[in-house]
Amino acid sequence: MYYFEDFTPGLRLTTHSHTLTEAEIIDFATHYDPQTFHTDPVLAANSVFGGHAASGWHTASASMRLVVDTFAHRVAGGLVGMQIDGLRWPRPTRPNDQLTVTLEVLSTRRSTSQPGFGVVHWSWETHNQHGDTLLTLKNAIWVPARDLPPAA
Repeated sequence: MYYFEDFTPGLRLTTHSHTLTEAEIIDFATHYDPQTFHTDPVLAANSVFGGHAASGWHTASASMRLVVDTFAHRVAGGLVGMQIDGLRWPRPTRPNDQLTVTLEVLSTRRSTSQPGFGVVHWSWETHNQHGDTLLTLKNAIWVPARDLPPAA
């Protein structure tokens, strides 16, 4: 079980992988981002993407699912998000891309108002099977501490 004290800057964690199928891409886009370059592989060929591409929101949702499935049960209190900064999709996710997320702890700080907790700032990078970066973001999570700091 990871507690606040276990998240040290430089710590890297990697998720399991998931392959996004064309059917998953179309289903997600039909419900949440119904643009033809996400919903229609034929019309997508003449789009700005030059082919069928998953919604960036699908890539983000699939990345979150990988992080939750791999780590939520291993972090005390679960993955309680506080903020997301700098969400980017440097290249499109394609049908049959195998997604894997790497997390890296950037910094930590103990809460001054609730010393039984701390804030962990980390970066996410989602890659496909070729090592191409499909998503990057930074976020902060609220994590219970194992021990209270000594009284001042």
